[in-house]
Amino acid sequence: MIIGTGIDIVQVNRFDSWVNNEKLLSRFFHPEEVKYILGQNTNQAETIAARFAAKEALGKALGTGLRGFALKDIWVRRDEKGKPYIEVFPAFLEITKSYNCVKIHLSISHEKEYACAIVILEN
Repeated sequence: MIIGTGIDIVQVNRFDSWVNNEKLLSRFFHPEEVKYILGQNTNQAETIAARFAAKEALGKALGTGLRGFALKDIWVRRDEKGKPYIEVFPAFLEITKSYNCVKIHLSISHEKEYACAIVILEN
């Protein structure tokens, strides 16, 4: 059963200045995400924007917004086929358990000017 949905869209150019700011990236992204972002040769701002949108969409799906957890406790990853998914860490895991959430579905997309994400929570 679906227990929440969230969607977010952001302008990629908002994140242009983040590309060369590892301190800022570390504030909002899991350390492995930062490595992934900095390891990209192209489209770094698009990658940052899409992952940020995913985190915002998750907060909307929960109905909490970005309160009660650190964004770096949410790790946007890719499986072996490239499909994005969300991995959560201790503080955030407690939040998902309190909502009886057992599965988080994620879809992200980005194009030169915009990045968007949708999250569906299932129990």
